[in-house]
Amino acid sequence: MTVDEARAEFPVFERLAYLNAGSNGPLARGTVEAMAAQVRADLDDGRAGLAYFERAMALREEVRSKLAEVVGVPVETVSLATSTTNGCNIVLTGLGLTGQDEIVTTDGEHFGLLGALAVSPAQVRVAKVRELPPEEALDVLLAEVTPRTRLLALSQVCWMSGNRLPEATGLPVLVDGAQSAGAIPVDASRLDFYAFSCQKWLCGPDVTGGLVVADPERLKIAAPSYLSQESYDDLEFVARPGAARFDPGWTPPASLAGLGAALDLAPDGRLERAAEMARRCRGLLAERFEVVTAPDQATLVSFRVEGDSADLVTRLYEHGVVVRDVPGLGWIRVSCGWWTSEEDLTRLLGAL
Repeated sequence: MTVDEARAEFPVFERLAYLNAGSNGPLARGTVEAMAAQVRADLDDGRAGLAYFERAMALREEVRSKLAEVVGVPVETVSLATSTTNGCNIVLTGLGLTGQDEIVTTDGEHFGLLGALAVSPAQVRVAKVRELPPEEALDVLLAEVTPRTRLLALSQVCWMSGNRLPEATGLPVLVDGAQSAGAIPVDASRLDFYAFSCQKWLCGPDVTGGLVVADPERLKIAAPSYLSQESYDDLEFVARPGAARFDPGWTPPASLAGLGAALDLAPDGRLERAAEMARRCRGLLAERFEVVTAPDQATLVSFRVEGDSADLVTRLYEHGVVVRDVPGLGWIRVSCGWWTSEEDLTRLLGAL
């Protein structure tokens, strides 16, 4: 499928310059049709019986396999989390950290990670890298590491600035992949933990996500679901093999069917095209605005505006342009996907 053919599957593009996949990606016609077909089957046939459960479990494993391919890991290391936030919580509650331990993070993180850090008993050290050039961020991050550091927890792509955050080795790493999975090439096989969302760049239904756990035996099951067990007897259970033991619960079959369809809608060269449109967007904005995002980063482009950025986002929407602001910083953030067109960028610049 070509980019133009795939783009035609999204009716919203007929009305809007949709530049906010960093919050929620657009839904394709096939995604919604797959969800509707499953809901219709549930209506007509009921949600019980062997055939229903076999179909639901088969959908789980089909989606697990497709997600593993997206992020470049063995399928047995993938848990079907419900969101990036859910994945981060699974990791932070399962590590067994104490008040004597430290976690190093950055000042460019989303609450999806920060919330889990806030309730961890470990001490949290924050590297001030949000507005630094990417090439300077690693040294600042490593300066916060001490002998008590047990985990680095940070995003692959900063949701605010759009810059890639530094990759460090030598310590366990939890990566927030909300702004990278489906947007840029990802090799999560190098990481201990990688949490990501599917409703953003992968254009899946709400409440879908994934978590990569490289070594499931190293992480405690802190909140078991029925799907965590291979077998059980009274108050004891045998955990499922691999990261499936961390599956947080039942995912509606309709959501799985929709996510599977969304993952199949993947035109050749999509990541390269997304990168090219982000470069094009940055270049156009830099002619008129102070661009926060460094050159050649990911698919988010943030720039500084005068006045109320939230009000400007509202007014841009009235002109058919969907972007978002970064609260408290006076920045506007543009999300460039493989579906972004020159016409979308022209419409953005014209509305601005």
